[in-house]
Amino acid sequence: MEYLTFALAKGRLAKKAMELFENIGIHCEEMKDEKTRKLIFVNEELKMKFFLAKATDVPTYVEYGAADVGIVGKDTILEEGRRLYEVLDLKFGKCRMCVCGPESARVHLQNHELIRVATKYPAIAKDFFYNKKHQTVEIIKLNGSVELAPIVGLSEVIVDIVETGSTLRENGLTVLEEVCPLSARMVVNCVSMKMENERITKIIQDVKKLIEDRA
Repeated sequence: MEYLTFALAKGRLAKKAMELFENIGIHCEEMKDEKTRKLIFVNEELKMKFFLAKATDVPTYVEYGAADVGIVGKDTILEEGRRLYEVLDLKFGKCRMCVCGPESARVHLQNHELIRVATKYPAIAKDFFYNKKHQTVEIIKLNGSVELAPIVGLSEVIVDIVETGSTLRENGLTVLEEVCPLSARMVVNCVSMKMENERITKIIQDVKKLIEDRA
């Protein structure tokens, strides 16, 4: 039997995903060692491998078949635009992608003015403004604290992930429009879905039932 390989987005999502998997009998003791330098963790008995990757790389590993299954946030799936199957909403890591800015910027959005939008998510921002709002904007890609952009006059608004909104409030910003809800998702490689259908389908069904029972 071939190994089934899982790519997990490092950090909170990976921890939550492994808790979920343990509840359906998929476990990997090696991963619990905080000091380990290992990159790939194996459960020989289940013929499964796990590795941790930067969130933005997970869809790439899955698309190219280096991983059969991936666990990653919806924001990353939308931004990366890779060819893969999104099979399950895992219902954790919930937050929202929003257009934010000072209250005074609301009028620019209502009047569909040409404005500058700073974001770490240019693909999501472009799709929202061009395809959903039909508003022409200039998108500025940033890698750090995007909240800074409207404060220093780099942009009128930002597109960013909002969990509690406390960072926004502290900086005099507010949510002006919601782009989409976000949460952790399970994604599957297109070929793996066909080849490993039974094993993957069983995992999907078991996780789905677990989520429904918890709801």
